[in-house]
Amino acid sequence: MNLSASPSWLPPYLVPFFTLSYPSAPPSNPDSFPNSNYYRTGYLDICFVVTWIAVLAVLREVVRLGFLEPFARWWLTPRSRVASANGAHNGSLSNGKAHTNGDALAVKSQQNGTDSPLRNRKSSQSPPKLDKITKKRRKGMSKEEWARERSVLRFAEQGWACVYYTVYWTFGLYIHLSLPTSPFNTTQLWVGYPHDLLAGPLKFYYLTQMSSWLHQILVLNAEARRKDHYQMLSHHIITIILMTASYIGNFTRAGCLILALLDFCDIFLPLAKMLRYLQLTTICDATFVFFMTSWLVTRNILLPVVIWSVAFETPGLVPDVWDPEKGYYGSRGIMNLFIALLVSLQILLCIWGWMIARVAWMVVRGSSAEDVRSDEEGESPEDDTNDEAGDDEVSSNNLKRKSQ
Repeated sequence: MNLSASPSWLPPYLVPFFTLSYPSAPPSNPDSFPNSNYYRTGYLDICFVVTWIAVLAVLREVVRLGFLEPFARWWLTPRSRVASANGAHNGSLSNGKAHTNGDALAVKSQQNGTDSPLRNRKSSQSPPKLDKITKKRRKGMSKEEWARERSVLRFAEQGWACVYYTVYWTFGLYIHLSLPTSPFNTTQLWVGYPHDLLAGPLKFYYLTQMSSWLHQILVLNAEARRKDHYQMLSHHIITIILMTASYIGNFTRAGCLILALLDFCDIFLPLAKMLRYLQLTTICDATFVFFMTSWLVTRNILLPVVIWSVAFETPGLVPDVWDPEKGYYGSRGIMNLFIALLVSLQILLCIWGWMIARVAWMVVRGSSAEDVRSDEEGESPEDDTNDEAGDDEVSSNNLKRKSQ
């Protein structure tokens, strides 16, 4: 318990919820964060994690409802009115054949009752149900208004992810650069093990990241389920197990490097989706290309380098000792568990990488790309058409023209 860092008015039993616990004297010759306070780990750290789950939940709603949704609504409403007016005008010309973009055509096909390939594909499925909040928000809306509102909701959801990962990748990069580690010099991840003294910034980063992943599990089960719900759930559970085990086992340096690698491209897919919802297709295309490149480099090249280090470098650098009282958790059984979990994570990332590449290839060939992670919250197949075609359809007419 860190009573010295807490305000005098805070009851002692609440101190672990608002301050880092287990302060300790710094190492005699620290190789990182020489001017920071140092801490050990312990069960009271759970209290800090619980607090930050609540903090992140509140921040998510404040950012979404206070900034992102109003902005998206402001951006889309005038354009939607203009598009609607132009569509009605053009629809009266050329025997009622309107010349509009793909989204407008999707809306027109719904209004006219015509079938699209996407609708035909989904027509045999039983319509999933809307959650209560979504039903309430939809009540009294026309199809056009609801399509716009769904874009607003999607924009806000992706916007929070973009904001979070931008902040935490920047924070993680600062942590990584302050440590003597590198994906190109992985031996430094293990030299001097056990790293049982944690600098304040590193401990704060690790615990708040853990809070975020636990919060994401709550959100994942509270919102409408996507097609890859169980893959996402597996990914989150594996990540939380890895973070918890590495925190307890004093392998936080490797954990910080992995988080920095994984968080980078998580900035750009939400950003590309946001740009698509705002109908900024050219910037969206460029962002998606950058996202695919970053995915390949960080998740399919650099992350396997770290996994290789865990498998082949730790035997000579991490003592094969199980002695928790002295901070040693590096027995081969534990290291093999880490390897198995990391390989499982890499397999999931490869599956998603293949899905993303498939979407990009479909668009390059001029086909209609649908979201490989589309949700299933529509009340009817028609209601899902616009969004189903959309979350990962981040390349559009410009990219199609380039491929012709």
